[in-house]
Amino acid sequence: MGTAQLLAYGLVFIGPAAAVGVWGTLDAKSGGVVPVVYLVATLVMGLTASSYALMSRAVPRAGSVFAYASEGIGRRVGHMGGWMMLLDYVLIPSVAYLFSGIALHSLVPQVPVWAFVALAVVVSTGLNLAGITVTSRVIAVVVLVEVLVLAAVVIAGIGVLASHGPVRGWLDPLTGGAAGLHPSLVLGAVSVAVLSYLGFDALATFAEETRGGASAIGRATLVCLAVAGLLFVVQTYLGALLSPLTPQELQADPSLQGDAYYAMVDSAMGPLLHALLSLAKGAGAMFSALVGQAAASRIIMDMARSGSLPRALSRVSPRTGAPVAGVLIAAAGNVAVSLWASTRGDGLDVVSSAVDVGAITGFVLVHASVIGYFAVRRRGGPVRPLVHVVIPVVGALLLLAVLISSSPLALLVGGGWAVLGVLLLLVRQRRDGHRQDPAPRP
Repeated sequence: MGTAQLLAYGLVFIGPAAAVGVWGTLDAKSGGVVPVVYLVATLVMGLTASSYALMSRAVPRAGSVFAYASEGIGRRVGHMGGWMMLLDYVLIPSVAYLFSGIALHSLVPQVPVWAFVALAVVVSTGLNLAGITVTSRVIAVVVLVEVLVLAAVVIAGIGVLASHGPVRGWLDPLTGGAAGLHPSLVLGAVSVAVLSYLGFDALATFAEETRGGASAIGRATLVCLAVAGLLFVVQTYLGALLSPLTPQELQADPSLQGDAYYAMVDSAMGPLLHALLSLAKGAGAMFSALVGQAAASRIIMDMARSGSLPRALSRVSPRTGAPVAGVLIAAAGNVAVSLWASTRGDGLDVVSSAVDVGAITGFVLVHASVIGYFAVRRRGGPVRPLVHVVIPVVGALLLLAVLISSSPLALLVGGGWAVLGVLLLLVRQRRDGHRQDPAPRP
């Protein structure tokens, strides 16, 4: 892929309208200040993106966090970094499939969410097995369509505000209105909002399939994040001004959260834009899941060929170049999680929070890898204190603050996944030790 195709991949994975799917959840969690949540999340992710750009140039491998932590800190930490990001990349597509199902269900209520989810899994898995060349062409079209539909919604929303005024106060989405702005609520919502940005980091997993070298990965990473942050602040501010539902109503009934933005578009702008947004978001989320599934398959491939997972999982199709075993394993995990979540009223909230625990842990290790690679091991030339120490430390501390604010259930899921990763590491170390030092024959 070239830089333009990388940008398309990043934007379709992030999703120009990604905030639409979690807007209701964030409005309930933050007390009605979703734009503030996205401003904070953009700052946190900006620091992380700079560390990704540094490491993608220094270690241009498909394993992303696994490769960075292995080179910057050590193999054991690298294994755990890759393992925690697998939780991220198995669950991100699951959430995206759920967004797709919710969007299309809002358009055709007679068809259950799980049926649309199953259809999206089948289509995206088939495209991933076809290889990177086919999917990159399809994705460029999807990004263009989603941006055009989102632009139409924003323009229509501005027209409604100009003629009828806002439902909430003009400054309420920034100040919290009469209830005020509560930092603890904002941080708790940031732990979910981070989900909307996940995608810029996935670009690093295509390091071995990119023209233009590692610098192309770094540029695409930073541009994707900046564009996404701007889009999220604009669309969530508009949603807050026009929403017929209050944050308190969304808190009281979690089942309303998934459809909240679509309900706003339908009531304020009419059923036609509602239908267009649902179709664009449904298709966009499905292709976002496609990129997440592809990223997970490449982490599995790199961990397998490095010995952290069974080597059979590193097999690549000689015809398409796709890591077949990784794609199928990721797809199986996606099906299980997304179908489970589609049957629960709070499924979106639970899975979204669990995704972020894996992602945030991986991001913290990326920052630590920068310090280890450049400042401790001094493998990248002269140490630059600002970019090699200060930014990674500040970024890691902000991420840890967000991680602590995650829901107890999300932390429990993340902790359980980490324990499985440690057990897998011990088993493989013991097996490798037996191979290197066989016991003497009796």
